[in-house]
Amino acid sequence: MARKEALKDLQIRLAERLNQARSEGVSAAWLAVRVGQGNYLFQLAQSGEIFPLAAMVSVPYVQPWFVGVVNLRGGLFGVVELSGFLARTQAAPRSEPGAQARLVTFNPELEVNAALLVDALIGLRRQDAFVRAGPAPEGSPEFFGQQMVDADDVCWQEINLQKLAKCPDFLTIGV
Repeated sequence: MARKEALKDLQIRLAERLNQARSEGVSAAWLAVRVGQGNYLFQLAQSGEIFPLAAMVSVPYVQPWFVGVVNLRGGLFGVVELSGFLARTQAAPRSEPGAQARLVTFNPELEVNAALLVDALIGLRRQDAFVRAGPAPEGSPEFFGQQMVDADDVCWQEINLQKLAKCPDFLTIGV
């Protein structure tokens, strides 16, 4: 029970910091998330709201990474399991999301009613949290931005949500 309350408190603090970062415009640049074994960064300007997992309705004849649709604040959003989309494998069965899993929507200005299912929220990151940055690895998807390393030598891959929202593979959910 204490763990659920701690996770809820973390989510509330992150949402407050996200709103504060948007209003101040300078304190943070990215929302840090964990997806599978990878660490990813979403630009705050391209990110929308963060939601706990909600009841999803499955949709037939879609890609395995499109896990269904969900009602978030009265809007219908398609839910994409980011780990499955990045892997693009049909052989690996989808595991049940853990207690820390969250839905991150796109900024409404991107005009995509989609939410990304991530395994965990890590927090907000500022530019000064990283000691070096470089281009995305060779052969990376077009929506991969910089690859950055923090002071703890942890590698973070930036995902450009605006480019992802226009990616033909992301927009083609039907099989």
